[in-house]
Amino acid sequence: MKTTISALGLDIGRRRIGVAGCDRTGLIATGLTTLDAKVFAELIAELRSLVAEREVEVLVVGLPYSMNGDIGPQARQVQKFARRLSRTLDLPVDYVDERLTSVEAEQMLHAQRISPSRHKGLIDRKAAALILQQWLDERRQGLRAFPPTSDSEND
Repeated sequence: MKTTISALGLDIGRRRIGVAGCDRTGLIATGLTTLDAKVFAELIAELRSLVAEREVEVLVVGLPYSMNGDIGPQARQVQKFARRLSRTLDLPVDYVDERLTSVEAEQMLHAQRISPSRHKGLIDRKAAALILQQWLDERRQGLRAFPPTSDSEND
């Protein structure tokens, strides 16, 4: 297994995209920024800059499965958008089950006595970090291959 990795974790929403990055060892994910998802060209410019700066090798995208584990309309929209990002940035994409990451991120803010309703971007960044951390942990445990298999790229 490759010892270093550079990945971006993405929590894709209709209005905002939370972005997280990891240290080169692949141990720790950290929220980086929240991007506006409305103007694709601007989003791509910002992501290209992060990809170049961090030498990113893979996009890790949170997939919002329904509570029963099915891929519903929202998850299909995320997949479609992630595939577009993947083609445009020329990077593989891997998906992580993101159910309840936003809830967990909100709980983290409550614990810090920060109002989630006033810090939506922070929630998105924290959710992206949780998504990426899950992927990193699974990768270290041998549950994830890198680069992602073609199945995970074409979901």
